[in-house]
Amino acid sequence: MVDTRYKRNSGSVFTLKYHFVWCPKYRRKVLLGDVKTRLEELLQQKSVELGIEIEAFEIMPDHVHVFVSSEPIYAPQHIANQLKGYSSRILRSEFPHLRSQLPSLWSRSYYVGSVGQVSEETVQRYIELQRKS
Repeated sequence: MVDTRYKRNSGSVFTLKYHFVWCPKYRRKVLLGDVKTRLEELLQQKSVELGIEIEAFEIMPDHVHVFVSSEPIYAPQHIANQLKGYSSRILRSEFPHLRSQLPSLWSRSYYVGSVGQVSEETVQRYIELQRKS
């Protein structure tokens, strides 16, 4: 039986999953209709290009949730910057009203949280037990 919780590459075994949340500048409710649909497509396209897997996402009028799994070659900051930068550039070129309403599409900040297969307490307990062995 193959354990699907873990992925492998040439040098590591890993499970890296991140929950990202970011907002349009000034938390404007601009992620509606065609903009929302196109953003969904762009996030999928960029994730394929990066080799990350989108586990789930939800686009609200004033913020975006994206849950991804990634190889350890990318820092979370790189993933967020790639998804935000790519989508902003294309959306602003395809939807001129976004350029006129906002100086930039996304706010500079974002939230990222890591999600794992084991709890923090389990890892701490495991490390403590290693010292005693």
